Amino acid sequence: MDKKSGLILYAHGARDPRWAEPFRRLRDLVARKAPDSVVMLAFLDYLEPDLAAVARQLSAQGIEQARLVPMFFGRGGHLRNDLPKQLEVARKAAPGLAFTVTESAGESEAVLEALAAFAIHAPAQAAG
Repeated sequence: MDKKSGLILYAHGARDPRWAEPFRRLRDLVARKAPDSVVMLAFLDYLEPDLAAVARQLSAQGIEQARLVPMFFGRGGHLRNDLPKQLEVARKAAPGLAFTVTESAGESEAVLEALAAFAIHAPAQAAG
């Protein structure tokens, strides 16, 4: 039997936990579309779990490979500086877990096309 892989959606986080709701919905959608992966959210700041905690959870499930997908629009300081530091901590927390890191969501042409379509076709709401 093949082992499942891990898929980590890595988001910034915010003081208001309600901020994470779209990311939880995205996690659930990805999990439905990728049943051979254990899909988890990890947060850079403010919210739990952080990347090291997710790495430990995946490792405890016997998962040996995880794909980390930065849910950031651009590759700013958080991805250039903070992510490598947190990834090093996560590797130490779960030494048996190998990571691959994708481009950030905002670097993807498909994501930009979807956002452009949304911007053009989104129903307007009254400002208030």
